[in-house]
Amino acid sequence: MSVKKDVLSMLEKHRGNYFSGEQLAEQLGVSRTAVWKAVRALEQEGYEILAGKNKGYCLPKESDLLSKEGICNYLPEEYKDLSLFVYRETDSTNTLAKQAANMGQQAPAVYVAAMQTAGRGRRGRSFISVPGGNICMSFLLKPELVATDAVFLTTAACVAVHRAIRKATGIICEIKWVNDLYYRGKKVCGILTEAVTDCETGMVDCVIPGIGINFNIMPEQFPEELREIAGALYAGDKRIDVTRNYLAAEIIVQMFKILTELPEKSFLGEYRTHSMLLGKKIYIYAGERAEKATAVEIDENGGLVVELEGGERRVLTTGEVTVRVTEK
Repeated sequence: MSVKKDVLSMLEKHRGNYFSGEQLAEQLGVSRTAVWKAVRALEQEGYEILAGKNKGYCLPKESDLLSKEGICNYLPEEYKDLSLFVYRETDSTNTLAKQAANMGQQAPAVYVAAMQTAGRGRRGRSFISVPGGNICMSFLLKPELVATDAVFLTTAACVAVHRAIRKATGIICEIKWVNDLYYRGKKVCGILTEAVTDCETGMVDCVIPGIGINFNIMPEQFPEELREIAGALYAGDKRIDVTRNYLAAEIIVQMFKILTELPEKSFLGEYRTHSMLLGKKIYIYAGERAEKATAVEIDENGGLVVELEGGERRVLTTGEVTVRVTEK
């Protein structure tokens, strides 16, 4: 690890506390000049490092730049050797994960970015990324699943992110079938799962769940056409005491935990409990055609059971349609 990363790791672990250059140099086994150069380099990367005469250096508690050191600071010891890659900006973390898999990257691995320039959701929709406001994550996983079971990863990922947000922030989101989380009536998280299947065996070679979270974004930062739809966990609050590093770490923990629940599908109970659709009148969109229905149940395969106006029941499957809650 470089001196710069060592210094950042120390300051991340002790946010709000000052360390003199001499203390840092002694603990890291380097010169004070090397520490000074490392601090300057971090400042050039955008880190706000407080410095005071006879006080030393301090990373303020409200500092919120995503970094590997910052995320690892909140991970349990069992995840310290996880292949974790953090970027200031990339086109798409899902693309990074797929490229890495093609080049032989061993699973599991996690790719995190603060900004995406070509993020996307279901049906090719774009994902809006705002400087300093998002968490973009993709997991490279190789579970022993057949292709038909891989669809549960999106459902499971929704519950994992729901758990992480609740634990890290206290915010309780609602789940919109299939892959979105809503808070105060607006979408704050979308999940896109991509799978590569071995055609000969029918087994899933690798699965890449991608997660995009609107963390701290002012309403006016969204494009005008999305302001009635898109929201964030926080709306520009600079005094929040939860960092993106902490939430990203909690998502990692909850994601790997929920993978152990896949065989029993025990997470479906939580998925149903926090559904924003069940019991509601909805529109079902298949292309330009819309039908009115009532959302009745989430079945054991993760399908949405709906009852049409004429009384007919139908099970909607992942990727088949888009649903919206009606006005009344």
